[in-house]
Amino acid sequence: MSDDSRRVWSSDGGRVQDDKPRAKKRSTGDGTVRIQRESKGRRGKTVTVVTGLALAPDELAGLAGELKKKCGVGGSAKDGEITIQGDKVELVRGELVARGFTVKG
Repeated sequence: MSDDSRRVWSSDGGRVQDDKPRAKKRSTGDGTVRIQRESKGRRGKTVTVVTGLALAPDELAGLAGELKKKCGVGGSAKDGEITIQGDKVELVRGELVARGFTVKG
């Protein structure tokens, strides 16, 4: 066996893992933040969904926490979007514009 070949399987160590570090996943955003009010598929409950934020996952979670405190409601941040419970479109829009985001919707 030559030194530059890659071992595919071995019975003594289990699976062989790549040693390449993985980059942090960053949500895709086009620079325009979109805010929508949704109730479909949520048993009639209205939520405000914010998409288009080009932030790292930890920054997105921080912004979601601040928006939830500002609105006084619960919510979540996952898959590149922030979900705020209730119809808080105007309040969220005002807060994001104040922070310098370009908001549409």
